[in-house]
Amino acid sequence: TYSSDANNPVMQDANIQEPVRHGSLIIPTTCIFVVGIMAGSGFLALPKSVDGTGLTGIALLVLFCGLSMYTADILGKCWVIMEERGLLPPSGHVPYPYPLIGEAAYGIYGKYIVTAAINFTNYGTVIVYILIASENVQSLISPYTSISFCYIAVIVCGAVIPVTWFGSPKDFWGISLGATLCTLTASILVFSNILQDQHSGYPYLHHTDVDVVSFFTAFGTMGFSYGGHPVFPTVLADMREPRDFGKACLIGYLLLLVIYMPSSVTSFFVYGDQVAPNVLTTVSSGPMRTIATVLMTLHLLLGIIIIVNPVCQEVEHVLKISLDRFTWKRAVNRTVVIVSALFFAETIPHFSAILALVGGSTVTLLAYIFPSLFYLRLSSRRPAIDDEWEPIHVAPWVRVLNIEIMVVGIVCGVAATYSAIRDMSNFSVPCYINPNNVKT
Repeated sequence: TYSSDANNPVMQDANIQEPVRHGSLIIPTTCIFVVGIMAGSGFLALPKSVDGTGLTGIALLVLFCGLSMYTADILGKCWVIMEERGLLPPSGHVPYPYPLIGEAAYGIYGKYIVTAAINFTNYGTVIVYILIASENVQSLISPYTSISFCYIAVIVCGAVIPVTWFGSPKDFWGISLGATLCTLTASILVFSNILQDQHSGYPYLHHTDVDVVSFFTAFGTMGFSYGGHPVFPTVLADMREPRDFGKACLIGYLLLLVIYMPSSVTSFFVYGDQVAPNVLTTVSSGPMRTIATVLMTLHLLLGIIIIVNPVCQEVEHVLKISLDRFTWKRAVNRTVVIVSALFFAETIPHFSAILALVGGSTVTLLAYIFPSLFYLRLSSRRPAIDDEWEPIHVAPWVRVLNIEIMVVGIVCGVAATYSAIRDMSNFSVPCYINPNNVKT
């Protein structure tokens, strides 16, 4: 038996074994969510990150993919453990699944820490998506009008707000499919455009001199690009069979690597240090760039709808707003969430700096530290006399691997966060002070 969790409200009901009502997502739709959640800003920002880390950046792309896929699977195992031990609500929707995992592992403090990390991550991600989408729209209409980027951001948010009023991922899996197809097509177009630019010539190819700041800033961007973990438990809660989440992750991450690698590697050898934080502003203008920009803008707009959903659901749970049916309170709440993200975007209109900061700090916690930490904690527990679940044996090498992942995540996360903060020193004025003099 164990007594250390006597005050844990989740653990107090561990002996109540009731069937859990599952959702409707299956492996293909879950795979679509995995790609749709992550592929947007990462595809656009990773070429610059590879330049910031040198040739090692190419290996890091593969390493991050493998680590993130493994920890995503570990997070899914945590959910299955909780289901087997009767720690999930037997009926009704779970509005805050990742904090629920934290609570099961470390009590109420675990829940609060995870909640804070998710809120920061999702807000930061929505801000990044708003900024990149607005920058893309500005590049598309710049030949015809000189409207300020700051005003475009307002229009972008106004366009997505009504769609955010949907309930949970099961209500808009088609949005994830659209986002995934947009990014896959855009990646092919951008890769083709880079190969075409290779013949037009960058005769004085030079690469960034890698230093500690540039390396760990790029580390934060890479971590962000593979860090869909804050949303994964929400998807898990809507799966028909959560045990299949690992299979969906394997397919999804391999597809993600196919999207990321070609443009990131070829940009390194074609553009060198001339590659911009948004690769779409680096490739030569023409039909391919225009179509890719339109597709990625659509992906980012759709991505906002997916990424903001977990935060909205948690707020609605606290405010006791119905999650099962549409109400005006839900519409007001989700509108306020998007408008607040717009305010931060207008205050710090530098997507690459925000992306690296979020990636190095809370994404590192949620994607590379918490999954292993929670899994080791949950699997170490032994059943009480009246419990019906079986204990879990974790092989020594698995335990060591997870400890190593956590240690590397802590060290590199701290360094990446520090580097990102240093890199954020060169700011322009906020949009609401001088909307016509903002550079993203």
